[in-house]
Amino acid sequence: MTQPSAYLTRILVFLVIVVGVIAVLHEPIIRAFMTNPALNGLIVGVLLIGVVYVLRQVFQLRPAVRWVETFRRKEPGLSTQSPPAMMSPLATMLQDKKGRVSLSTLSMRSLLDSIAARLDESRDMSRYLIGLLVFLGLLGTFWGLLETIASIGDTISSLSVEGVEFGAVFDDLKRGLEQPLEGMGTAFSSSLFGLAGSLVLGFLDLQASQAQNRFYNDLEEWLSSFTRLSSGGGLAESEASVPVYVQALLEQTADSLDNLQRIMARSEESRGTGNQTLLQLAERLASLTDQMRAERDLMVKLAEGQMEMKPILQRIAVATEQGGDSSMETHLRNLDVYVARLLEETTSGRQHSVDEIRAEIKVLTRTIAAIADEGR
Repeated sequence: MTQPSAYLTRILVFLVIVVGVIAVLHEPIIRAFMTNPALNGLIVGVLLIGVVYVLRQVFQLRPAVRWVETFRRKEPGLSTQSPPAMMSPLATMLQDKKGRVSLSTLSMRSLLDSIAARLDESRDMSRYLIGLLVFLGLLGTFWGLLETIASIGDTISSLSVEGVEFGAVFDDLKRGLEQPLEGMGTAFSSSLFGLAGSLVLGFLDLQASQAQNRFYNDLEEWLSSFTRLSSGGGLAESEASVPVYVQALLEQTADSLDNLQRIMARSEESRGTGNQTLLQLAERLASLTDQMRAERDLMVKLAEGQMEMKPILQRIAVATEQGGDSSMETHLRNLDVYVARLLEETTSGRQHSVDEIRAEIKVLTRTIAAIADEGR
C-alpha cells in the first residue's frame, strides 16, 4: 500500500511557503493584526488548531498502512499487535480466519462502508474549521461596519458650523473620522485573516482527503483480491430475483464449504504426518527386530560356548580335586567372574531391548488412536 509520505511532503512544503510569505510581509500583517488583536488572534488560533488536526489525520494513516502490510506478510507479531481504530472492523472480521482468507461481496462492502464512514467522520472537523474561519472573517467584517456606521453617525451629529471657523470644523471632522477608519480596519483585517486562513486550511484538508482516498482505494483493491464473487448478484438484477435471506444463506453455505475444505486439507496433512510417523515406527521396529535377532544368535553362541566349556570345566575340577596348583585356582576364579559378568551384561541388554520395544509400541498405539480420532 502507498505510504502518505508524499502528501505530508506537500503539506510541509506549502506551510514553509506560507511562513515565507508571512516573513516577507510581516510589517503590514502586524499592522492589520493590531487593528483588532482579540478577533484576529482568535482566527489565527483556529487556523493553528486546524493545521494540527489535519496533520494528525494524515499521520493516523501510517499505523493503518503498517497494520495492513503486516497482515499481508503474515508476520508473527500481528496477533499481539493491537489494530488501529480505523482498522478495527477489518481486524475483528479477519482475526478468526485461518489459512486462505476469503470474503463475500456483502462482507467486503460492509467493511469498506464502515471504513469510509470513519474517514468521513474524521474529515468533518476540518471542514467545520474551514467554515468557522470564513464565519469569523465575516463576523469581523460586520463588526467593523457596525462600528464604522455608528462612528460616522456620531461624527455627523457632533458637527456644527454656526459661529465656528471652517478650520476648526475641519479638525473636528478629521478627529471624528478616526474611529470610523478603525472600524473599517477591523472589518478588512478580519476578512483578510479569515479568508487567508480558510485558503491555507482548505489546501491542507485537500491533501489529507487525497491521502485518505488513496488509502481507501488501495484497501479496496487489496480486499478485492481475495473477495469471492456471489452468483446471486446477477439474479438480483433480473425480474425473478433471489430474496435477501436466501442470498445470505447461500453465502453462509459457501463460507461453510470453504471452512470444510480447509478442515479436510488440514486433516489430509495430519493423515500424511501420521503415515510418515507409522513408516518411521515400522523402520524402528524392523531395526529393533534385527537387533533382537542378533542378540538371540549371540545368546545361542554363548550357550553353545558354555556347553563346550562344561567338559573342560569338569576336567579342570577333577584335576583340582586331584591336587591342582594355586595358579589353576586363580584362573578358575577369573573365569567364573568373567562368565558372571557376561551373564549380567546379556541380561541387562535383553531388558533394555524389551523397554525400547515397549516404548515404541506405546508411541504406535497413541499415533493410531490420534489418527482414529481425527478420522471420526
